[in-house]
Amino acid sequence: MPKNPRGGARPPSAASGLFPAPRAAASPAAQLQQAVALLRQGQSGRAETLLRALAQQPAARFDALHLLGLAHLQRKDAAGALRLFEQAAQTRPAPAPLLNNMGIALRELGRPQDALAHYERALAAQPDYTEALVNQGNALRDLRQPEAALASYARALAVQPAHPQALNNRALALRELGRLQEALASAQAALAARPDYAEAQLNLGRLLLDAGRPAEALAAADRALALRPGAADALTARGEALEDLQRPAEALACHDQALRAAPGQPDALAHRASALEALHRLEEAVQAYDDAITAAQPASAALLANAAGLLARLGRHAEAVARYRAALAADPAAPYAAGALLHSRLHLCDWAGHDRDVAAIEDSVAAGRLAATPFHLLGITQRPALLKRGAELFAQDQHPPRPPLALPRAAPLPDGRLRLAYLSADLHDHATAHLMADLFEAHDRARFEVWAYAFGPRTDDAMQQRLRQAFDHFIDARAMSDPAVAAHMARAGIDIAIDLKGYTRDSRPDILAWRPAPVQVSYLGYPGTLGAPYIDAVLADAVLAPPGDEAHYTEQVVRLPGTYQANNAPRPPDAPPPTRAEAGLPEAGFVFCCFNNAWKITPPVFDAWMQALRAVPASVLWLLEDHEAAAGNLRREAAARGVDPARLVFAPRAAHGAHLARQPLADLFLDTLPYGAHTTASDALRQGVPVLTCHGDSFAGRVGASLLTALGLPELVAPDLAAYTDRAIALATQPERLRALRERLAGRVQSSGVFSPEHFRAGYEAALLALFDQKRSSP
Repeated sequence: MPKNPRGGARPPSAASGLFPAPRAAASPAAQLQQAVALLRQGQSGRAETLLRALAQQPAARFDALHLLGLAHLQRKDAAGALRLFEQAAQTRPAPAPLLNNMGIALRELGRPQDALAHYERALAAQPDYTEALVNQGNALRDLRQPEAALASYARALAVQPAHPQALNNRALALRELGRLQEALASAQAALAARPDYAEAQLNLGRLLLDAGRPAEALAAADRALALRPGAADALTARGEALEDLQRPAEALACHDQALRAAPGQPDALAHRASALEALHRLEEAVQAYDDAITAAQPASAALLANAAGLLARLGRHAEAVARYRAALAADPAAPYAAGALLHSRLHLCDWAGHDRDVAAIEDSVAAGRLAATPFHLLGITQRPALLKRGAELFAQDQHPPRPPLALPRAAPLPDGRLRLAYLSADLHDHATAHLMADLFEAHDRARFEVWAYAFGPRTDDAMQQRLRQAFDHFIDARAMSDPAVAAHMARAGIDIAIDLKGYTRDSRPDILAWRPAPVQVSYLGYPGTLGAPYIDAVLADAVLAPPGDEAHYTEQVVRLPGTYQANNAPRPPDAPPPTRAEAGLPEAGFVFCCFNNAWKITPPVFDAWMQALRAVPASVLWLLEDHEAAAGNLRREAAARGVDPARLVFAPRAAHGAHLARQPLADLFLDTLPYGAHTTASDALRQGVPVLTCHGDSFAGRVGASLLTALGLPELVAPDLAAYTDRAIALATQPERLRALRERLAGRVQSSGVFSPEHFRAGYEAALLALFDQKRSSP
């Protein structure tokens, strides 16, 4: 789930016109004026004593009750204030100021529709009443009518062009409409009209965060704190800016300070959870979200969904499912929750109502609703037009383009080489590194200077140490904000930036949203379009994206020769091969396997697997043990399809070398749809295990087909699941055919170039150079 605690709460709107001048009465006028002065000074106790006495005098009763109500409103007792305002209204017809203040109390009580009715009555009596116009706009914002709110603020500003609250709250409405630059201008105008306006400083800070300017947002929060020392909302805003600046420890300290000032404040608790997550203190982060959910009763859908996303990250998918369901109960349109719910259920292999849920999500995305993140969508649909639509919606919502960086760029290298930069969180013992380490080392240094911008963990494992030596420049970007990384790239003169993450976990696509390089490319980490206008090209091949598929990408499709997937050269596993018994496999019998993550297993694919097991006596299906509940559900699903659950064998997760070493015990790897094997496919093939795949309809489902086509083994690419099932059974029941296939595979692994980094490098670098030349020659 995209995590955005800022999105969970609506920024406050300043009420306007709290203290009207009292209607003068003959004898008590001076006392009423004194009470108003005391209220304005914050001395509500003294004011109330005076006003209670005045309320006993018939001539002063109306004004005294009105002012007593304001005193209650000042100390956050909206219910008491409303009772006093209603008593005042019983003494005479309510004038516009009283109706305005009744509206303020009703809004404080969470009754914006009633508040709006009172503001409208006030304006019927006094059409140019600026404060009521501002408050009318605030109520309309509460009712999710920002366009109507803008009209109210415009009427107020026509009466009083420099009204600070109208300008500030207008900025909030513009923010809700996505009109960020206008919102910034309005907040700045509010501060020009009233430089000591702390709330406008806070609003400006939020807008600067939205604009990707966290350093300026931090300065705005600091100015707000100077105006209101120790204010919880200003401390929370400061913490938000520090989070965006990749300074989570300082952010956590700010949120803790805010919670000491205002215990139980949901926004501070939610951001505290976010900071803890950034510090990898995940269990504490879950508890912080639980505290925020409790404090915000009724819990907001955003908080519930954010908590669910963290639980999913911890592998606690059953709990995540419950939270996502609660989020959707609170708001059926909660952004991305439906797709995330289904994804967690797929992790559990809980397929009840699967087809219905998939259809509902597909329909929602087609209608332009934020039903699923692009990554979750890849696991539930093969419809390429829908995948593009989902990516475009997500990019616009979560990762819009930023203003181009106005920074001096380094001069081109004097020897004509291009500066090539890779952006990744996976430059350590990770699948991406296992595919690409040889390529990083093989790059032609006569043509490229090679940079890494690493924002993943500092592991210092053997792979990370190797990669630190593989690059000409290895930049540890963990503590750098997105705009700071982009600025570093621009100043370094990066010519081609290659994003290896896309929309996968720990990605930072906003770095490239600032357009730090003239050519920006998506490669390997994300199998599909990113839907973002700042990504110029996606690297694919003729199988992944055959001619005619260009319409399904917002990027230029650049097809590499052979397969798109970089691969390290074959090496013996660094662990001894286990025996069948040590791997938990029977001593005899055919071994089908699939080492894809459990969430990639869908009911139609499992149906095919069970049909193969029924047709091949004594065969077993060897799967990766992803989750205990998933294993239990798969056994139950096998039994429901007439297969002994004991024929499903689960392999525990193991270190990469040990996992490679055990793979040759399998006879045939069975791929999945709609999201197929990627690194798991090349791992199996490298170890001599044939992979049977089905030619999918999208990039994510065609990687196995790409590898097998490049290896010259097209018979292992089935056109549909029926043919896939037939071929699995045929290979399992015709040992000579399978033996010949394995011999061909072993030869092709050595001779085809698929596992030759030097062979791959030539076509890959030629494609990058052509892209750069194309960009340089374009107007």
